[in-house]
Amino acid sequence: MTDAEDRKPQSDEARMAFTPPAGVEVGDSESETTSEFALPKGLDVPQQPPADREGSAFSTPRGYAAEDTLPGFTPPDGIPKISLTKDVPWQDRMRTMLRMPVAERPAPERPHKAEEEGPAVPRVLDLTLRIGELLLAGGEGAEDVEAAMFAVCRSYGLDRCEPSVTFTLLSISYQPSLVDDPVSAARTVRRRGTDYTRLAAVYQLVDDLSDAETHISLEEAYRRLAEIRRNRHPYPTWVLTAASGLLAGAASVLVGGGLLVFVAAAVGAMLGDRLAWLAAGRGLPEFYQFTVAAMPPAAVGVALTLSHADVKASAVITGGLFALLPGRALVAGVQDGLTGFYITAAARLLEVMYFFVGIVTGVLVVLYFGVNLGAKLNPDAALHISERPYWQIAASMLLSLTFAVLLQQERSTVLAVTLNGGVAWVVYGAMRYAGELSPVASTAVAAGLVGLFGQLMARYRFASALPYTTAAIGPLLPGSATYFGLLSIAQNEVDAGLVSLATAASLALAIAIGVNLGSEISRLFLRIGSPEKRRSAKRTRGF
Repeated sequence: MTDAEDRKPQSDEARMAFTPPAGVEVGDSESETTSEFALPKGLDVPQQPPADREGSAFSTPRGYAAEDTLPGFTPPDGIPKISLTKDVPWQDRMRTMLRMPVAERPAPERPHKAEEEGPAVPRVLDLTLRIGELLLAGGEGAEDVEAAMFAVCRSYGLDRCEPSVTFTLLSISYQPSLVDDPVSAARTVRRRGTDYTRLAAVYQLVDDLSDAETHISLEEAYRRLAEIRRNRHPYPTWVLTAASGLLAGAASVLVGGGLLVFVAAAVGAMLGDRLAWLAAGRGLPEFYQFTVAAMPPAAVGVALTLSHADVKASAVITGGLFALLPGRALVAGVQDGLTGFYITAAARLLEVMYFFVGIVTGVLVVLYFGVNLGAKLNPDAALHISERPYWQIAASMLLSLTFAVLLQQERSTVLAVTLNGGVAWVVYGAMRYAGELSPVASTAVAAGLVGLFGQLMARYRFASALPYTTAAIGPLLPGSATYFGLLSIAQNEVDAGLVSLATAASLALAIAIGVNLGSEISRLFLRIGSPEKRRSAKRTRGF
């Protein structure tokens, strides 16, 4: 290069600030790092092997050993000492666990070992949901269904699970640890039926699963559950029809009927039962089944009135209503509300309302025709019920026995529930007729004794309390108040009819609350399995 060439004016590119000065070697690779964060030459940085790449914030750090970790979910003051002894029924043990916060349940983290392989979690959850479905479809309360589901999960080592029950949906979630993904499953209850024999068999299965000395594999539990679902009802159809007739006849005796009234009420109830079976076979909803079942007893009562027979037609119609009133669903709905399951309680009570409206519709249609045809039905007959203690006690026991048959109970429980129903009527009659107390208070006390004795008998046999309480409240159902309210409305005495229907609603609530209160009182005499008192929700004061 000549001096003339050096003196030539350089271009803009030659004078750029990023142009390297003369004598500095520049690499040819375009990928060379020019950032100010580039490492100087000669500085070696250790590279992690590909297998140890950091995944997420929950990745296990280096040097971690499961044996050296502290238990997860451990509260600050330690895990509470809870004695879950076998002599306490599993219902109370699991209810105690469910009412604890998750962080305070005695379920410490255990280090996972490869050789300790249990059954697959999805299969355990599926078995749990199938058992809960049978219990919920059989009329069991939501809290008892959750307790059974929790017991099944714990029997297979799934301590950290959360069951949830609503009126038609069951769900359960299991999370192995704080850092593992939860596993959830759900099942819908579409069909409901009344079979307390099947309900008792499911309770026996859950009791066997909860027993530490009885080792039942998952396959064996599935086999027993399939047998329970395939079991036929213990009573044939003709027995159920005869039981509905005897129930109506016994109820008519309770409200002052004689032999002719007994026969007429039984015939009307059996005709209504056959019509309901026919409607069910045609696929009609239960609302219409209750509507058509309520018509024959009312029609028989109106026909006796038009024939000028010397019988109490009101007792015939009242007896037919006793066989239709949904006492089981009412008790379950109020129990769910009192235990904090408000959505399920609202759905059950709405179902009861629809059934009641169906009964009202069927009876009112017949009563309107009877009044227009000149039938002289007297609403004041409700004030003149004759007192026949021995006949009424016998009728109440017969009513409870036939009610137990309609609920498909085991034969071993029929005698106990029959005696329980007789005791309930004795208490009610002593307070109502001898003591001249209000019918609502008398009904509540009698229902409370039914719940108390029913829970004690159920705990003695480690079974459900429904077979011992539902049929026993049959004599206390407000059949007469319901009928006379409908009769007053049919005769355009709306105010008197609404007052009588309000009395019937009050009696129904007194039954439900009394049964639940008796159940809670019975648990005071039982060891729940914890030194602490059973936890309950605090008052929200409207917030």
